[in-house]
Amino acid sequence: MFSGKTHLQISSIMKRILPLQTISPFSCRKRMLSKNTSLNEEEGEESYMDVPRLGKKWERKPYPTPMKLLIRRAKEERQARQENSCRVLEQAPENGLLVPELIDVAYQVNRDRTTLLHGLSKLIHGDPVIPIHRCRFCPELHIGQQAHEIRTCEGPGSGTRNSYHVWRRGGVKDVLGFEHCYHLFDRVGKPRVGHKERLQVPRLPAIIELCIQAGLNLDDYPTKRRTAPVYSIEGRIVDFEMHKYVDSSTDHLPLPVISSPFISEDEESLNLNEMATKTLRSWLDMRVGVMKIMKRYNVVTCGYCPEVQVGPKGHKVRMCIAAKHQVRNGQHAWQEATVDDLIRPNFVWHVRKPDGPPLTNALKRYYGKSPAVVELCVQAGAPIPKECKSMLRLDVVLPDLDEYDLVS
Repeated sequence: MFSGKTHLQISSIMKRILPLQTISPFSCRKRMLSKNTSLNEEEGEESYMDVPRLGKKWERKPYPTPMKLLIRRAKEERQARQENSCRVLEQAPENGLLVPELIDVAYQVNRDRTTLLHGLSKLIHGDPVIPIHRCRFCPELHIGQQAHEIRTCEGPGSGTRNSYHVWRRGGVKDVLGFEHCYHLFDRVGKPRVGHKERLQVPRLPAIIELCIQAGLNLDDYPTKRRTAPVYSIEGRIVDFEMHKYVDSSTDHLPLPVISSPFISEDEESLNLNEMATKTLRSWLDMRVGVMKIMKRYNVVTCGYCPEVQVGPKGHKVRMCIAAKHQVRNGQHAWQEATVDDLIRPNFVWHVRKPDGPPLTNALKRYYGKSPAVVELCVQAGAPIPKECKSMLRLDVVLPDLDEYDLVS
């Protein structure tokens, strides 16, 4: 039994401990993380970013915007329609007009895309040649003189090959992938493509379609521009001024028309390091420009397959063969898209020594990854961008093959 003095000491200690127990350990951890984050922001350090985990084939893609926020927006829009059934849409591009500050961004994104494709072709097919290896049975890609020996193949017959890859020569399309979508002649008047119209409507890269809807004019893909906003009657778009349509191929619109991409002569005289640096800068600028446009112009993607569509709504073509497509009758499960849905990064293993031995399967947890464009430009002599330094795991020391099992 405790004495009276000892009991008083214990009670005083408990009074100090009990208020601390009311604080959740998760809240303490949250404060610690926020404190470390603020210190890193003050010091100018970049936050750690790893390669995103690939989801299962039967899993749906994560929503960029939380579902609660989407439901709240839908309720607000429905309430606005009930209060005012007939109203003029004032904000662009929902009213059919262009966003003036994004027209130059659309042209710049198109120029960056042309420069990027030209630079990649020079790096892959130039002198010296940087080999591109592609697996014959799976989407695995590797950039370097020697293909890696990491057993990650999940293609047909991978069990008989002990998950080893069967390599063949790759090209520009393997390094940089652009998803295609249907071209909308009138993104507001007819925002959807029906299943019976799938053969009459042309398809083009989604990034080009996004630039066209943002103000880019191309001879091969004409579109219609409006000079007056449209009306919304009970949620349906109605245009009472059909004579206000302006075809982008005519001279009524004060915007230039691009017939073919143009490469300056200065780019032809660049050496390997300068070409790699300019190509990498074009890739980064193109992604930044696409994200700026996507904040105003709607882009949707299927939650189970790579299909994308630029416009207010997704198309109705029954072409989805991913998980649960029988329930949807082959139609896509549309949701908000991200920049990676339009421009596939194609993550590859990072090679620190291009002339060294190939990557082994025993040390795969010590290797870093990066987008294929970044890896190709870095091996050609371009500096590593800050956005991808954490992915490359440059701060990890690679052990030797005879001591990798001794490393904790």
